[in-house]
Amino acid sequence: MEHKKVLVGMSGGVDSAAAALLLREAGYEPVGCTLRLYDNEDIGESAEGTCCSLEAVEDAREACRKLGMDHYTFNFSGQFRRQVMDEFVAAYQSGRTPNPCVQCNRAVKFEALARRADELDIPYIATGHYARADRQGNRWRLLRGADRRKDQSYFLYPLSQRLLCRLLLPVGAYDKPAIRAMAASAGFASAGRPDSQDICFVPDGDYIGFLQRYGGTELVPGDFVDEAGRVLGRHRGLPCYTTGQRRGLGVSADRPLYVLRKDASRNQVVLGGGDRLWSRVVYAEAFQWVSLPAQAGPLPVTAKTRYSQTEASGILYPEADGMVRVAFDSPQRAVTAGQSLVCYQGEAVVGGGIITGAEG
Repeated sequence: MEHKKVLVGMSGGVDSAAAALLLREAGYEPVGCTLRLYDNEDIGESAEGTCCSLEAVEDAREACRKLGMDHYTFNFSGQFRRQVMDEFVAAYQSGRTPNPCVQCNRAVKFEALARRADELDIPYIATGHYARADRQGNRWRLLRGADRRKDQSYFLYPLSQRLLCRLLLPVGAYDKPAIRAMAASAGFASAGRPDSQDICFVPDGDYIGFLQRYGGTELVPGDFVDEAGRVLGRHRGLPCYTTGQRRGLGVSADRPLYVLRKDASRNQVVLGGGDRLWSRVVYAEAFQWVSLPAQAGPLPVTAKTRYSQTEASGILYPEADGMVRVAFDSPQRAVTAGQSLVCYQGEAVVGGGIITGAEG
């Protein structure tokens, strides 16, 4: 049964434990592994309660023991620090609002799994993501998870055909309550544990504290300005603000003001009324085609500009050098540079890229 071996990325959480269980029940021979992506001391956290804690590793190991699986722990903290944490800091310092989960999937997590699988002579890899994959003709497609409320296909658009062709996503066919029920029946400690809502290396949600503590980011005060360049007040530092923000600005005005954009070259935060937050055309770079090969002409899609957003219909226009633009049928609110623009056709992820700007 050597050809049925699969290396399962296990975080210590309920979804990855259930993925291993489902694979075993489907006739595969799962082997568990936990990727140590950072040291808690590096981020100023205690040794408990994060996805890379000793507790999480032990929970993953215990789930493997219950299933009669081997378990490995691999250290990728150096790569994660360079390609995710440092990139996170750099993006904030340049005035963007990044999505580190997308960057981790692009640069670290799945490549690390594939590399270790190759070293162990294991043909397949698997994770507990709520998404699905299938083959249509000579191309592998990335599909939404069956549970739309938990669907994580938005974060997986960077996956290449080389990775998709060996990736198993057993959890993607189920909803979260069903997964928790399976885990409880199997006696997994993670069955009733709440889902994490924060970035793994910023578990307390204090991004500014992390940027200062880990990245040495200095908060440089500057001007709040309106779109005509008139000074409205002083801001505390660009990383403290994101597009669409209203609270905590400390600016008196005769109408509600929102962050429209950040200008890192001038160290300015541009404010305006809520009506100025809407854009029909969104631009993105480093666009990666997933379920379709690269297209030369316009393509009807649905798309969203952040994970929590409802998709909207529009036309995808490929441009040179990996750039694209999407012209939405209706305006989109608070499009934010650094987030991901992800496009769909039906259940399939067409592709995605990093937002550089918006207009109209």
